[in-house]
Amino acid sequence: MPPTPALMIQATGSNAGKSTLVAGLARVLTRHGLRVAPFKPQNMSNNAAIAVDGGEIGRAQAVQARAARMPPSVHMNPVLLKPETDTGAQVIVRGRRAGTLRAAHYLDRKAELLPVVLDSFAHLARDADIVLVEGAGSPAEINLRDGDIANMGFAIAAGVPVVLAGDIDRGGVIASLVGTHAVLARDERARIHGFLINKFRGEARLFDSGLTAITQMTGWPALGVVPWLPQAAWLPAEDALDLDDRAARVGARVIAVPVLPRIANFDDLDPLAMEPGVKLVFVRPGEPIPAAADVIIIPGTKSTIGDLAFLRAQGWDIDIRAHVRRGGHVLGLCGGYQMLGRTISDPAGLDGTAGDIDGLGLLDIVTTMQGDKSTTLACGIHRATGLAVEGYEIHLGRSEGPDCARPMLTIGDRHDGATSVDGRVQGTYLHGLFGRDDFRAAWLQQIGVASTLAYEQRVEAALDALADHLERHLDISALLAIAQRRRAAGVSAA
Repeated sequence: MPPTPALMIQATGSNAGKSTLVAGLARVLTRHGLRVAPFKPQNMSNNAAIAVDGGEIGRAQAVQARAARMPPSVHMNPVLLKPETDTGAQVIVRGRRAGTLRAAHYLDRKAELLPVVLDSFAHLARDADIVLVEGAGSPAEINLRDGDIANMGFAIAAGVPVVLAGDIDRGGVIASLVGTHAVLARDERARIHGFLINKFRGEARLFDSGLTAITQMTGWPALGVVPWLPQAAWLPAEDALDLDDRAARVGARVIAVPVLPRIANFDDLDPLAMEPGVKLVFVRPGEPIPAAADVIIIPGTKSTIGDLAFLRAQGWDIDIRAHVRRGGHVLGLCGGYQMLGRTISDPAGLDGTAGDIDGLGLLDIVTTMQGDKSTTLACGIHRATGLAVEGYEIHLGRSEGPDCARPMLTIGDRHDGATSVDGRVQGTYLHGLFGRDDFRAAWLQQIGVASTLAYEQRVEAALDALADHLERHLDISALLAIAQRRRAAGVSAA
């Protein structure tokens, strides 16, 4: 049987829109009646999602699966790196923690993961009409070429043709595309069958001469110029660089979020950012938490102890305590929940930085990092309102103490989270709870916000708008023909 057609979207740099392009193309081709499987061999992100088979994958692959109307699978992102420090990351293989490695050690060992990556790719390809593959960073990072599994190393091993995206919003797009051509090896250049321009602002015809110049210098045909699409900001983001795009809405009530170095699963906050009555303020290092905040949310983190030390170094602990004294509300999510307690103990460094640390002392709980990581989809009930909530858990450790006798949620036959005696400080391990419109409306009502957002409908509308946008501005027929070249080449990896 001939191999399944496949197409890989690589880019000249990070945050060039690869994830969004793959999501949009997945929705386009799904609407054309194809069974589409998204795939990213290696991802690096602390914004994870839970697949239906119970493991972690990058948030972008979960969004792409939704665009393709497929259940998310651990095979869609077989290698996920979750940074814990500037030089080390937790390695997730097919959804499960495989250990923590320093960057240099991972570079030495990443080639060992190529068989796993190829096997997951083949697993998806067996049940798909086409596989859409997302690269990572840039193939021009030739210092990372040895043992590569994220870009050209994978493309060559799996026989997958590549289209290269350039981000014109950053400037220098001609140089970035031509420069990428210059540094690639001959067999890598041959793997690229065309290029596209992403995030264009203005009149696209003014770039016609730029397209001609790039083709003349690289030999790659132009496949389209994609204008900037504001609705793309409605999709759950994976990169912390996207936080600014979610903080621009002005509203009457302020929800402040301190931006931690290892902030994780910050897409928890997307529904709040879209509420017209909410001004979501991401507080950057060196800035005080606004005294006008109605609520402070301490988000999830990949390194609870390390990020709590950072929070104190910014003086945010003082701001949070002052906020509570003024009668403000505080909500901690996962690692942020752990920070609200009396102590956190992580003797083995399972969650990043090893050691013991005093918490903020706003909840009477203690947390110990031990045992296996919990990675599961979850449904429950909000105790105060009786409303249903749903989401997922990704956490290590156990939190116990008197305030756990006032749990925030009931999940199945167990309680989750804690509430202070006065009810103004709460925490939970559940990610994604603001996705349900009825619960979010009830939660916002306590600070005087009348919710008008239908969040899931907004995300679906964004995916459809993105698909319409790409159909208008990309040569979809040419992209499909490129994907078919894998079939014509007779590669047997799938």
